[in-house]
Amino acid sequence: MERGRMSRATGSRPSELPMRVQDSNRMSVVYTTPQSKQPSFGKLNIPKPQSVTSERRTSFFGARMSGASMPRNSTMSGFGGTEKIKDARPLHDKSYVQQCIRQLHEFLTEQGFPGTLSAKTLQSPSTKEFVKMFEFIYRQLDPTFEMPNSKVEEEVPAILKALRYPFVLSKCSMYSVGAPHTWPQALGALMWLIDNVKINWSLSKQELLFSDFCEDSDNIEEGAEYNKLFLDYTAETYSKFMQGDDTFEDEDDSFLTKLKKLYNVDEALLASMEEKHRILSDEVERLEKESQSDRLMTKRMEKVKLQADLKKLQSYRSSLESFKANLENKASELNDELETTVSHLESLKHERDELQILLQNQKFTPADVERINREKRELQQTISTLSKSLEDAEQHKWNEEIALAKVKEKAELKLAEYHKLARKLKLIPLSAENACGHDFEIRPYECGPGSMVQHKTQIQMLLRKLISDVEEENSRLANMKLSLEESCEQLNSNILDKTNDLKLLREQIRKLDERLDCDMQELAREEQDWAAEIESMENHRKLLEKKVNYGYDEAVQQLKAAQQQYHLVLQETNEERRTVANNLASVFTTAANHLSITEKCLEDLHSRVQRVCSKAVEDDAAAIQKMRETLKSFRSKANSF
Repeated sequence: MERGRMSRATGSRPSELPMRVQDSNRMSVVYTTPQSKQPSFGKLNIPKPQSVTSERRTSFFGARMSGASMPRNSTMSGFGGTEKIKDARPLHDKSYVQQCIRQLHEFLTEQGFPGTLSAKTLQSPSTKEFVKMFEFIYRQLDPTFEMPNSKVEEEVPAILKALRYPFVLSKCSMYSVGAPHTWPQALGALMWLIDNVKINWSLSKQELLFSDFCEDSDNIEEGAEYNKLFLDYTAETYSKFMQGDDTFEDEDDSFLTKLKKLYNVDEALLASMEEKHRILSDEVERLEKESQSDRLMTKRMEKVKLQADLKKLQSYRSSLESFKANLENKASELNDELETTVSHLESLKHERDELQILLQNQKFTPADVERINREKRELQQTISTLSKSLEDAEQHKWNEEIALAKVKEKAELKLAEYHKLARKLKLIPLSAENACGHDFEIRPYECGPGSMVQHKTQIQMLLRKLISDVEEENSRLANMKLSLEESCEQLNSNILDKTNDLKLLREQIRKLDERLDCDMQELAREEQDWAAEIESMENHRKLLEKKVNYGYDEAVQQLKAAQQQYHLVLQETNEERRTVANNLASVFTTAANHLSITEKCLEDLHSRVQRVCSKAVEDDAAAIQKMRETLKSFRSKANSF
């Protein structure tokens, strides 16, 4: 009979294994009660694993659910299967990593970390230092935790996995924690552990409703009424399952309705509490966003930029004043020279007039003529001598100009080579990649000799600084290369180990295939034996049916006696139910009073938060007004300049 029913079930449903997998998550609602969706009447237990293999406490209504649905989740690898979750945190952003390092330093300092902390240690810590920090943080969750001395690289990822860390921290990364490609992932794991510690602290400080209601692992779901409902539901669904059904929506709805009646669930109260929780969550999120936007810091940065612009304007003004003073000095010198030249011209004109008058009035004598001729010969001799010296000076000048042209040509060649090399190094022009806003171009004929020396000194200082920066970057890249080579060697060794393990697994698979063939042959023989045994059992069943019909009358008499006893037990049960209802009424009255007090406290807290926010907004508005006045005064001063 059972065999025929199973054959009908399999015949009406082509494949039942996929349906079982699809219904596993939906059927998990059977093992929960309506009160598991609202705050339970016990303490909120935060998982605190004592070690990797330690047990966790269950929630108030979670005993049956953990016993039924957790093995299914373990075989299915959680709700997401074997798919890895991508880390959305910007761990490759240097600013975010520095912010995490500051938060880690603050947490360790506040909690009294026994080791030495420094910026260099937290930038690239060793494996030993990382293990010390991890052990210190984990002891905030479990004060009795002791890190083993051996296999630390395996223990830390196992602890994070036991804590349900959503991302993977590999065992290989523990060998070189301080490497630039490994430290951000390890730092992210430490920050996640610190967040868990802070959440645990905040929850341990809360005094929840009926905190001592469910102690010593008492469970309200173990009552007789709940067990009866659950057994009835199981019997109905299993009977339909054996008939070929895969969905039990009607049974689920009726079971949930009975559970709500059993636990007196108030859906309107649940909806109002969810709405209040949503409103408070939105308010908290808005306040967190406002606290994260530091407008004062933005104004300070604008103030620093304006001060830098003011310094640039002042330096430009001082340079203009010095240039103006130089022009005024040159103008005064030219005016003085012009006055001396005019006075000399006037004296020459006056002397010329006197000589003209003297020439017109004088009368030459033979002695005067002879004297004039003698002076003329002397002057001609002097002119010839001066002409010769002028030719020698011009020849010397020509030789000097040739030498200067050669030197200038050599200088221009060296300058061209310098400019060519600077363009290759991307130092010229001013907007080049490596110029950093500095002018490395040499213009020898635009300024005087003093400014040329100063310009050369400035370029040499900038080039020395650029060389030092390049050497530092080269050393940093060399260190990074060494660390990457070490990581590559480690990965190669791991790949070799995994290859050996793969060979062993293939050998084991071959042996298992051989064993499977043997088992299949043995199962075929056993099926033949089972067919003979089923035939004998069918004969035995017919004999039992005769005996059952024979004892049916005796069972009817026993049923009547049991019904009489049932009426007596029903009266006693009704009396006990009235007593339990009175007790539950008093308990729910106390709960309602406590809930009203809690709502009043939350309203007071909300009003205080609004007052603090309004005060902060007023302070920010006053600071902004002050900054605007400062900016206005600065603009007026800049315009006056």
